[in-house]
Amino acid sequence: MRNGLLYTLLTLGVLASSACGSPDGSSGGEVAPDAGESPAATAPAPNVEQGPTVLFLGDSISAGYGLEPDQAFPALLDTRLDSLGIDAVVVNAGLSGETSAGGLRRIDWLLQRPVDVLVLELGGNDGLRGVDLASTRANLQGIIDRTKAQNPEVVVVVAGMMIPPNLGREYTESFAAIFPELAEANDAILIPFLLDGVGGIEAYMLADGIHPNAEGHRRVARLVEPYLLEALESVPVTAP
Repeated sequence: MRNGLLYTLLTLGVLASSACGSPDGSSGGEVAPDAGESPAATAPAPNVEQGPTVLFLGDSISAGYGLEPDQAFPALLDTRLDSLGIDAVVVNAGLSGETSAGGLRRIDWLLQRPVDVLVLELGGNDGLRGVDLASTRANLQGIIDRTKAQNPEVVVVVAGMMIPPNLGREYTESFAAIFPELAEANDAILIPFLLDGVGGIEAYMLADGIHPNAEGHRRVARLVEPYLLEALESVPVTAP
């Protein structure tokens, strides 16, 4: 990958051991605690390459929990863009255990690098822990607002997520509704369900039943690809 060094800096060491976070959704998640600080030692470098920058802001799914960094779906999409001759810089800021609150804390640091496409893949850990839905929605909206403040023309892609029904039908359905409502309110591109055709299928999941395995990530990459291509086509062309 062209941007392998950048990708490695932002993903190396994000896979942590299993733990639970505090009940307010500020850290932690289904498998790992929030690392607290961004995984790279220094801020992302300014974009000196040609082509738009795509930021994946997510949790253990984007981070590729249990796999090598280059097996995670953002890395697979980076390689796919190369093969299509599309000049773009893919930054994977996935962090295992990340919540919407943690993403909101990290976004300003990540925005030191100009962002043209934001793929927002957060909220799953909130739902699994029963975090107040209004808080989750506000955090995700805050991430979008701060990104648009940096670049009013940023293209936002919202990755929809679903959770098991153990917290009750009302909570489960209200949680799932956050993502299409957020996409509509922000004129964003919606991926209805990031793990469609993967989640709950043993052949595509790790033994924990929560995270996709390597084949699962390949399927997620194929699912996300048309949405990402749509986003890249929507990025305003900057005159030389």
